[in-house]
Amino acid sequence: MTGNSLKKEFGDYQTPIEFATKICDYIKNKLGENPSVIIEPTCGIGNFIKSSLVVFDNVDSVKGIEINSEYIDICKKNNDFDDRLDIYNDNFFTFDTRQFQNITDDNTLIIGNPPWATNSNLKYNLPVKINFKRLKGLDAMTGASNFDICEYIILKLIDEFKGTNNMISMLCKTSVARNIFRELNKNDIGVEYIKIVEFDANKIFGISASACALVLKLSSYLKNYRQCEVFDIDNIDKVKDIIECKNGVLSSVLNQVEDFDGECEFIWRQGVKHDCSKIMELRKNEDGTYTNGKKEIINIEDTFVFPLMKSSFFKEPIIKNNYKKYVIVTQRKARQETRYMEKQAEKTWKYLNDNKEAFERRKSSIYKGAPLFSMFGVGDYSYARYKVGVSGFYKKALFCMVYNENDIEHPVMGDDTCYFLAFDDKEIAYVCMLLLNSPRVQNYLVSISFKDAKRPYTKKVLNRISIRKCVNKITLDELRDTEKMLKLDEYITKEMYQKLKNLVNVYQMSMES
Repeated sequence: MTGNSLKKEFGDYQTPIEFATKICDYIKNKLGENPSVIIEPTCGIGNFIKSSLVVFDNVDSVKGIEINSEYIDICKKNNDFDDRLDIYNDNFFTFDTRQFQNITDDNTLIIGNPPWATNSNLKYNLPVKINFKRLKGLDAMTGASNFDICEYIILKLIDEFKGTNNMISMLCKTSVARNIFRELNKNDIGVEYIKIVEFDANKIFGISASACALVLKLSSYLKNYRQCEVFDIDNIDKVKDIIECKNGVLSSVLNQVEDFDGECEFIWRQGVKHDCSKIMELRKNEDGTYTNGKKEIINIEDTFVFPLMKSSFFKEPIIKNNYKKYVIVTQRKARQETRYMEKQAEKTWKYLNDNKEAFERRKSSIYKGAPLFSMFGVGDYSYARYKVGVSGFYKKALFCMVYNENDIEHPVMGDDTCYFLAFDDKEIAYVCMLLLNSPRVQNYLVSISFKDAKRPYTKKVLNRISIRKCVNKITLDELRDTEKMLKLDEYITKEMYQKLKNLVNVYQMSMES
């Protein structure tokens, strides 16, 4: 088996000995830890074990777990068959590390570099597919079947060693480290401190990813630690950032920003989800026909065909025509029976039925037991004429006012990679777009989001923007400056801004009553 295929099959990136030593040196000389027991749960060829034995001068026992017997042989040879070393040829996902606790004295370091993969692309050595974060409802249906293996391993270790005063240090994606920090707080697990030490994954592993060493000291007596210091491995004496966990959400506390934190007075929605793009997503031809993702020219009614905004289209503050993509929308609300379409659009109904097998192959459990050709992310809000939307993927949030200038009967839909607020009033939508793009609100967004995340902007992040706080602090002149910054013609008026304020006040009164 080649090195590349090993990486793909096991999801592993063996840690260079020099870098493993650098991490161990940080733990000993900067954090003052000198463990007597080393545990590496996915030890591979044993570079972290070797570095631990060199750096720490108090080690009397080393325990390693590794499923690959070839790696075990290399590990033993690399460590000169040290008699302190015990390697277990076993599957970590079914191995209970708590059996080691009877030999520990709260001076144990669990260290390593777990597989950097999700269970959907790791072909071998999979844990049982469980809802390990105890997600509820739709989140569980859409998220539990695909999770990060590295995150699972770290959370399993925390669960097995919680209530002790031992240390865990794992290499992982930075997004995984933040998720771990959030889960520690969510489950109120005692921690003395938690640190994220970032490094260049391209330099160390030859991969493009935001990566770090997550270092946390568990505690048997302290309450959960709600702040996490961030460092760079090459500038370890300077705190780069401090992340705070409050009410289950993370924020940067070093950057002084305006307090716009709260609960959004309007509801952020995610776009439509259908998991059948080659059938459902179309391009319109000059003769009125459509071309689908299979490059088939189809002749169907316009009745259920709507302009579609995908994440990559959010490039202008106002988008109102010349849409390139279209989508068939089969429902007005989730789980609505779809047979009504047959009477209103016979050719569309036939087209969908001709491609019925494609819908039946959809794997997500959200479609189980749902009507034929079902979608999700649909509701009355989907059919609002005006939307203020944002891409979930872009590193900088540009909020766009989106509508269909040429056809009020067919409002613009977003796909499930974007988020939006729905409005029936054009002026309110316009002012809201300016407000969200204003510099002070943008600075606040930067403080509560993370550019290295797969989706820096999610519904959870956007829901933290209190529009009420924004309109109370952002002046009309600031919105006019935002117009100029966005290269828009002067349009906003005092009366338009007041309309948005009035709408927010109505919402506030309804919440208080």
